[in-house]
Amino acid sequence: MAVGGGAGSSRSIACCAVLLAVALLFSAPVTTEAYDSLDPNGNITIKWDIMQWTPDGYVAVVTMFNFQQFRHIQAPGWQLGWSWAKKEVIWSMVGAQTTEQGDCSKFKGNTPHCCKKDPTIVDLLPGTPYNMQIANCCKAGVINTFNQDPANAASSFQISVGLAGTTNKTVKVPKNFTLKAPGPGYTCGRALIVRPTKFFTQDGRRATQALMTWNVTCTYSQFLAQKTPTCCVSLSSFYNDTIVNCPTCSCGCQNNRTSPGSCVNENSPYLQSAIDGPGKWTGQPLVQCTSHMCPIRIHWHVKLNYKEYWRVKVTITNFNYRMNYTQWNLVIQHPNFDNITQLFSFNYKPLTPYGSRINDTAMFWGVKFYNDLLMQAGPLGNAQSEILLRKDSMAFTFDKGWAFPRRVYFNGDNCVMPPPDAYPWLPNASFLTKQPLRFPLLVFWIVLATLLASA
Repeated sequence: MAVGGGAGSSRSIACCAVLLAVALLFSAPVTTEAYDSLDPNGNITIKWDIMQWTPDGYVAVVTMFNFQQFRHIQAPGWQLGWSWAKKEVIWSMVGAQTTEQGDCSKFKGNTPHCCKKDPTIVDLLPGTPYNMQIANCCKAGVINTFNQDPANAASSFQISVGLAGTTNKTVKVPKNFTLKAPGPGYTCGRALIVRPTKFFTQDGRRATQALMTWNVTCTYSQFLAQKTPTCCVSLSSFYNDTIVNCPTCSCGCQNNRTSPGSCVNENSPYLQSAIDGPGKWTGQPLVQCTSHMCPIRIHWHVKLNYKEYWRVKVTITNFNYRMNYTQWNLVIQHPNFDNITQLFSFNYKPLTPYGSRINDTAMFWGVKFYNDLLMQAGPLGNAQSEILLRKDSMAFTFDKGWAFPRRVYFNGDNCVMPPPDAYPWLPNASFLTKQPLRFPLLVFWIVLATLLASA
């Protein structure tokens, strides 16, 4: 009886454990958190500062800070959305606007700027009249990275909210925040009330503070942003005539039956008419017909070998006929980047995602007014630079693909790399070096034959 009771007790415990696991699974928040090992703390933080109370609500300044090291929001810019907790309306805005007004028919006299339960906010364009601007507004929704352009790594607008609370206890924070940049990719958490923001005067002698502040953190996931990659990597070297192209179908495959007009040949007589086609105004990409079908290709060429240095040439090629890339950036990981000696025609900053002891990741971007704009596909649709690196005597080698990058990102998206076994080999690499398993097998069969012959 004791054994049976013990078995029943074990089954009960097991059932309770299963039920608890199921409960935890279904009670978990439905979000897709993003983590990038090269930018583990990267996020966009939305800070909502209530600056003053009004008869039926408040006036707040909303600021988006880009704390991502190498991922920016490019044109056509961000779209910020949320759902009101009560029946709030937006009376007016400065530095931004909602995309729709909604149904404001119940208001007599003054009409709110927006009456929607779930408004969508967009930035104003450059050149907006000064009486409609505040600091850090009106950049067409473009937010640069802090590494490239810290002065333009934030975006702000002012909002006057009505039918809301007028004290810290009666105000309800909005919920269900969404951020499009301009498409999907970002997942936002819930708003958290934090210590009120402090504002210091220019002389630093006086500080004022917001009446109430809450933060929202949004993280990026490339898997949510697009179903397919957006860039690929090709390789070549001076010691091997082989050019390793981007893997076939890296970003998609040519299929004119299921998706006609998705690509166009470079020498097609209908090239211009295809560019000006229906997808021009919707932002639909039109790429050059290639085996990889990627809008962007990064080519890494091991160019020269010196006694104490070696030189690499990096070329970025745009295959998209409908888009140019402003403020582009490139992130490459290679173990010899701790010894970059000289760089030509690119800006450079080391990234240390694993701490200051490991410096194997570098961020590159264009020189302002020279090559910071990557033009659309065509003769001018490329940017290139050369990197001179000092050899590390303890690690440097051209063998086994060591001279090629480990990972490559373009504008924050991970690029498709060729398989390691396709990398260019050294010319003196023997047949046995390329296929190391055959030598032990050959020795085994020789030894076995010798033993059998002597038996």
